[in-house]
Amino acid sequence: MADIDLWPFPPPPADRPSASSRAIQPRCGGSGTVERVGTRPQAEGRTGKNRLTRRQAVGTLVGEAAASPLRRTMGVAQLTLLSVGATLGTGIFVVLGEAVPEAGPAIVVSFVLAGVTALFSALSYAELAGMIPGSGSSYSYAYATLGELVAWVCGWCLILEYGVSVAAVAVGWGQYVNELLDLVFGVTLPDSLSAPPGLGGTLNIPAALIVVLAMVVLLRGARESAVANTVMVGVKIAALVMFCAVAFTAFRAGNFHPLFPLGAAGMSAGAASLFFSYIGFDAASTAGEEARNPQRDLPRAIILSLVLVTALYVLVAVAALGAMPWKQFAGTEATLSQVLVRSVGGGNLWPVLLSIGAVVATTSVVLTVQYGQIRILFAMARDGLVPPLFARVHPRTGVPRANTVIVSGFIAVLAALVPLGSLADATSIGTLFAFMLVNLAVVILRRRSPGTPRSFRVPLSPLTPLLGVGFCVYMLFSLGAGTWIAFGVWMAAGLVIYGLYGIRHSKLDAPHEDPA
Repeated sequence: MADIDLWPFPPPPADRPSASSRAIQPRCGGSGTVERVGTRPQAEGRTGKNRLTRRQAVGTLVGEAAASPLRRTMGVAQLTLLSVGATLGTGIFVVLGEAVPEAGPAIVVSFVLAGVTALFSALSYAELAGMIPGSGSSYSYAYATLGELVAWVCGWCLILEYGVSVAAVAVGWGQYVNELLDLVFGVTLPDSLSAPPGLGGTLNIPAALIVVLAMVVLLRGARESAVANTVMVGVKIAALVMFCAVAFTAFRAGNFHPLFPLGAAGMSAGAASLFFSYIGFDAASTAGEEARNPQRDLPRAIILSLVLVTALYVLVAVAALGAMPWKQFAGTEATLSQVLVRSVGGGNLWPVLLSIGAVVATTSVVLTVQYGQIRILFAMARDGLVPPLFARVHPRTGVPRANTVIVSGFIAVLAALVPLGSLADATSIGTLFAFMLVNLAVVILRRRSPGTPRSFRVPLSPLTPLLGVGFCVYMLFSLGAGTWIAFGVWMAAGLVIYGLYGIRHSKLDAPHEDPA
């Protein structure tokens, strides 16, 4: 990976607005401090078409990131652990019991397929994160390449991806808390307090509780959140290594025969359901304005975290399927703990330790993905597409406080009321759409801004990003009709909000003055 120092760098000619509509440009004095000059470029014309396709200049996005009020406290280690924290644990601890009945033993191949699909998109994220190191992630990348309407669609997908995935993991956290209570004390919370409506309950109180606890940590600041995440990542890696070591003592190769009992379609459906397990590197890209050297460190963190997580996912899936026949996974909660209870001797010691690790692991995912959701809305508010309340940063903590409280409250309600399976599939479809747009953005920016410095370049472009698009499309069509209907309703609601608010308040449409 080439290391090119490009902080800050001037925008290429293709991205520089005309003299009558100058962008915010980063300008450094001798002290290295960044100064904001000018205002946003005005939209080219006021026709409906231009308003929908107007784009942010890459230089403008870089300038905003340079002048961000968020505090730069994260190095490559913290960014990698942020990515691992947002990824590792979600698919293994929470969704494995939902996905194995769809694919059978081929769930191991499903993890590989989902990982390969994520890898293509991760390479594209790495290139764009080095070019545009802001908080907006794929929303900002789409704004610079595909226009405002597509950027809004991407941002709306990210809200679905992040918010719903936090709710899904919070539901899984509640399952493991119940499992731990049962193993240690022989009691569990009643369904009325630990299950959503439709599954015999009234409210999932544990799921809402963990979201609120994560909010409390996030309100303290990015540095404090990163320290808490580092500790939790270490615990969950140790828990998964322990699980593999114990589960392999009960390994039976016959559990993998036949490997594809539900055919290739089952394997694809399992991969589609698991795909939301790979959104961690997306969360890392939202930390661009809180990274000390984002052009160098973000690409490294994205690639390193994805390789580590995919290897652990496949290893744990092999251990779990080898220890327990795949048909016994149906209907299980706290799945890995159940594997140890049903298939491995030694009493409750190993299941208790595993459940403790799972509670910590899912806490880490809730914390880091919730962080990413808040930063996406921060970027959209700064662009004027959502109310400015979401972009206000508290002067003492450097945290968008109102944004954090509002987002956390919404997710807590969602986690308390919606079942896990529906949440996981809804997250996957939002993630796949966002990843597809990121791959397209790489191809477009290579043609539109070939001279812009890049700290990482996707190999074999445009073939690699186009393969990423193809894999995303393939997995999108592996999702069920109900998921597509829910996604259509979500997107329709988003377009209504954009038409009523976003298009009217976009900073690209605001009057401006040229700098003196």
